[in-house]
Amino acid sequence: MLVLLTDDRGRMTLRRLRPWHRILARSQAARLDRELAAGASPEASAILAARAMRLTSMEFRRGLAASLQRVLAAAGEPAILRSQPVAGPASLAAARPPRVPLRLARIGPSAPGLAELAGHLIQPGPVPVRGVAMLSQLLADGTGPLYRGASPDDLGAIVERAARALSR
Repeated sequence: MLVLLTDDRGRMTLRRLRPWHRILARSQAARLDRELAAGASPEASAILAARAMRLTSMEFRRGLAASLQRVLAAAGEPAILRSQPVAGPASLAAARPPRVPLRLARIGPSAPGLAELAGHLIQPGPVPVRGVAMLSQLLADGTGPLYRGASPDDLGAIVERAARALSR
């Protein structure tokens, strides 16, 4: 697979993505997601490009959308789930409860925005990697506002930033 990368002179060059780039991208996913969420260019390195390709794949986006729906279902937001279907009712009913306790009081006010993001993720076509990385980071961060009451991060602000990043 070929990707466009920025060379040391700032020019875009076509490079081959090697299997070890994908392996490194998977093993360093959390760090790479933080960098991409902060605005790093996927063209900066082969490893960032490999992670960006994974994040923006339809399979990964559907998985994130389903995770957001499970969070909303656990928070008791059935009306929002009906308005933004991502996964079938059978898959939601069969879904395991979250392994980490959710901070339901924080999720309620942000539920409409989270449902909208889930719907946006499953739309066909390309999406900006920054927004997907933000959502991936939000769901994976056990010390973040979804899971920890003492987290200083504002869930509403994160949802807003992710929505802006995905709409670009």
